[in-house]
Amino acid sequence: MTDGTPPMNSVLRAFDVLNVLWEVNGAGPSEVATQMNIPKSTAHVYLRTLQETGYVVNDGGEYQLSHRFLTTGSRIKHRSSLFQASEAKLQELAMETGELVTLVIEKNGRSVILHIESGNRSLELGIYSGMTTPLHSNATGKAILAHLSSDRADEIIDQGLERRTEETITNEETLRAELKTVREQGYAVDWDQQVKGMGLIGAPIIINGQLKGSAGVVCPTGRIKDETYQHELLQKLEGMVDSITIKYRYGT
Repeated sequence: MTDGTPPMNSVLRAFDVLNVLWEVNGAGPSEVATQMNIPKSTAHVYLRTLQETGYVVNDGGEYQLSHRFLTTGSRIKHRSSLFQASEAKLQELAMETGELVTLVIEKNGRSVILHIESGNRSLELGIYSGMTTPLHSNATGKAILAHLSSDRADEIIDQGLERRTEETITNEETLRAELKTVREQGYAVDWDQQVKGMGLIGAPIIINGQLKGSAGVVCPTGRIKDETYQHELLQKLEGMVDSITIKYRYGT
């Protein structure tokens, strides 16, 4: 805890239970107990307590995460000024390009997808709002990482550079050189670094001198490697970011 107060182990354990239910897509007390190496009776108490909160439901002895998480996440997203300023513009770009368009923010040193819009030829990658990835492994994350304060960027990089594919940049010197290029040119582009076969172009969203997040267009590697198409996407992406910035500032 940042204020020196020790965490409550029971609260931490409750979230461990939720993580187990997420990972195995529902489980009974025995499986939770096995996964967490705790007595079955203890697992049952946690599950029953979480059921009382409404965040877990009991379906014939199998406990599952409830749709209350969806409600909570949706409320968080719709309260975001960045989302409110971006939603319509993301839809327009997805329709215009046919590609998958994403809105991304940074939380706890990771890239978090705040919202996605799919076009008629979008890659089906299982991407969803709330999905997190390492900042260094994709262009939208790098567009953010390149524009964070040097201290914050150092803090994140020092936590380690996770490898997602063979193409992921895991060398700190190489990454810092690329981030310098991203700052200079105002956008990031890469392919096969987060998912093999996936290309991505991303641009930061900076409003009144403050980094708010980034926006990106996802498409197959073959399309993003086409320099003519890449340039076309970049122009459309930068135009969208400009529109988001104006709407965020003035609510137009």
